[in-house]
Amino acid sequence: MLVQSPVAGDSRVLREAAALRKAGHDVHVFGRDVPDDFDPGGGVTVGSVARSRGMKPRSAVAASATAASPRTDAPRAANSGPAAPPSVPSFAAGGLKGRALRGARWFLLPEHRERTERTWRTEAGQALAGSGPFDVVHAHDYNTLALSAELAERWSAQLVYDSHELWFDRGLPGRPTPLRSWRGRRKEAQLAARAQAVLTVSDGIADRLRRRGVSEVTVVRNTFPLAGRVPPPLSPSPAGVAYAGRIGPGRDLEAVVGAAASLRPLRTVLAGPGDPAYRFDHTGVEIVPPMSLNSVDELYQELGIAIVTLTDTCDNHRLALPNKLFHAVRAGVPVVAANLPELHRVVLRHGLGRLYRPGDPNSLADAVRSVVREYGEHVSAVHKARPALSWERDAQVLTEVYAGLESR
Repeated sequence: MLVQSPVAGDSRVLREAAALRKAGHDVHVFGRDVPDDFDPGGGVTVGSVARSRGMKPRSAVAASATAASPRTDAPRAANSGPAAPPSVPSFAAGGLKGRALRGARWFLLPEHRERTERTWRTEAGQALAGSGPFDVVHAHDYNTLALSAELAERWSAQLVYDSHELWFDRGLPGRPTPLRSWRGRRKEAQLAARAQAVLTVSDGIADRLRRRGVSEVTVVRNTFPLAGRVPPPLSPSPAGVAYAGRIGPGRDLEAVVGAAASLRPLRTVLAGPGDPAYRFDHTGVEIVPPMSLNSVDELYQELGIAIVTLTDTCDNHRLALPNKLFHAVRAGVPVVAANLPELHRVVLRHGLGRLYRPGDPNSLADAVRSVVREYGEHVSAVHKARPALSWERDAQVLTEVYAGLESR
């Protein structure tokens, strides 16, 4: 498996690796900046190369990598959009010079991202030159696909493309690059056509990839394992609402804050790591550090309602199914979710809660009040939906895909 993430905080990669290991496969994951002492367990092995220098001197990159070493217990929002690259400086200077620096950063960010990803591919390719052969090369996201296709050809291996996001339709910081995105979509379709299996996280993204010429796409959602857990009984009425995930742009947290005052005495709690450059008015909400997955379960169960927020700013958000939705299902609590096409379909199909208009605090507050009024019905619906919306179900889909590869 190839992935341009630190792996330790990438729940999708780790769950897929563990499921395939359990099915009898030997699995090696190759990522970026993986801590030396990280052990994914279960016999899965991990390797990595360091992040490229980007826009900072090497000493600054080393310091930022140390400060940003991933926590294995931090919740990760898989389909809520990328954080700003940590190796890009955040210009906070005021005045004309500060505006000029921010403008330069905005203009250069696309080149920085492309250079950083290209450098990882070069160094990863060099590190893997003496490895293998492997039977399957599993590419996590588009930024590993070209290298994965090259390695698969070299080793006469089968290629799996796992698209966590609608890559060229994300809402990214920096200047728009429509021509580059158009070329990228064409290249993605060409490379994906060479794969023996293509995976993605939602029906909406699968349909979009099919329309772009990728004929066979299988959906493996970012669900959570139930592992025989039965959620404890909840209070008859919720005590508040909780958001668990990265605190940064694109998450529609401004709407959450805007609704908080009108929802009192219900508490509003945000839990998760924050983007250093992200500033927002958090008056009236409680902010707590990142929690383990089990602690997030407990927070959801204590407050009674989970919030699944995204801005309506890009097709990737519109077609996303954030893992926060499935985490709430595992915890057994109803949700208030952004009214975006894929969330709309799943939430209403299973009766998991209510929807709100992204960017509208009043709509969010009204949705919370609706869930409070119908709380018992939504709790029952969530419990009924848990088996269908679990990692046990999606892991089975994944292992069946690999069984099909073996049959070849």
